[in-house]
Amino acid sequence: MSRVPELAALDGSLVEDRALAAAGEGVLAWTRVNMPLLAGLRAEFESERPLEGRRIGMCLHVEAKTAVLVEVLRAGGGEVVLTGSPRTTDDRVAAMLTRDERVRVYARKADTIDDHYEHVERVLTSMPDLLLDNGADLIAATVAAPGSRVLAATEETTSGRHRLLGELASRIPFPVIVINDSPIKLRFENEHGIGPAVVDGFLRSTNSLVAAKTFAVVGFGSCGRSLARTLRALGASVIVVERDPVRALEAAFEGMRVTTIDRAAELVDVLITVTGRPAALTTEVMTSLRDGVVLANVGHFSTEIDVAGLEQLAVSRHEIREDVTAFVLANGRTVYLLAGGEMLNLAAASGHQIQIMDLGFALQAHSLRALALDPDVFAAGYNPVPPEIDRAVAEAALKTLSTVDLSR
Repeated sequence: MSRVPELAALDGSLVEDRALAAAGEGVLAWTRVNMPLLAGLRAEFESERPLEGRRIGMCLHVEAKTAVLVEVLRAGGGEVVLTGSPRTTDDRVAAMLTRDERVRVYARKADTIDDHYEHVERVLTSMPDLLLDNGADLIAATVAAPGSRVLAATEETTSGRHRLLGELASRIPFPVIVINDSPIKLRFENEHGIGPAVVDGFLRSTNSLVAAKTFAVVGFGSCGRSLARTLRALGASVIVVERDPVRALEAAFEGMRVTTIDRAAELVDVLITVTGRPAALTTEVMTSLRDGVVLANVGHFSTEIDVAGLEQLAVSRHEIREDVTAFVLANGRTVYLLAGGEMLNLAAASGHQIQIMDLGFALQAHSLRALALDPDVFAAGYNPVPPEIDRAVAEAALKTLSTVDLSR
């Protein structure tokens, strides 16, 4: 059991309005009953207490599904210090979570990117034993600062995976299980969840038709593939921008037009980045965009679109709708940015479907338990989800589906 500061001695939670807690309880009630995998794990964690004496630093989008995962970790004996990401926090849920004296929350929907990094520092000041990360922000900050007590971590996203294998490679002294690379996450959360969730965000923010529009999907990994297929199923014409020749060939064999981002900029009505990497859409390309083009991002970081560069190109900007900003460029064309360039499926909608996140968060809970009980089994740095965890989650999920009958 580690010796860490008492939560009571730390600064209190920073949320928008604690009076929203009652509304957060109502949101959570519906989510709980639709996450049977986490319900089963909660019962296991209550019995086993695998996280007893552990403090878990979390960076995940603060919304109802995340709150159910927090409840599972608390049932396992862990303390939780949680932050989120700009524009994706549900202030009702953040307020509700602060009712638990063993949970600290630093998250508001109105947070800026500077606020976010301050919250990351607050989480690390609590001296966590374990990290549950999203985009590798906590992991990167831990590596950069001396005196960490972190024993192990999990990472949720494609963007975080790129950082772990790129800028942070060989610098991480503790094991990190990358949930993103699990077959369950790639095949189900990414391929079945992301497309409908992004379209939901597009419809809510624009109230615009998908059919008969031309969309560019920048990136044809598992998330981009899901989005492209969903858009095409709804009657859109889809252009794919993909630098990897194998993925580009896959898009072509699915009947999609494949071209460069420069050419796509001249052709499309809507351009959506989903690469997991920064600078997917640069200012050089923005000058070629058609008048009236809508821009959106689905990758974890808003830096996939050079929003700062767009602001410099613009001679004026104004809010059209809650999640739509118009930028008038010097060439006279207008570009519309959705949700400030943050993740459209969360910033303008409700994120992945509850049942999809039940799968992903079951992977998280299983992996965190394995790390807490025996971190020395895992190598420092990148680790895939152990196959036995993938199998356990898949078997549990099959038992919850009305379309599956495995009886003899």
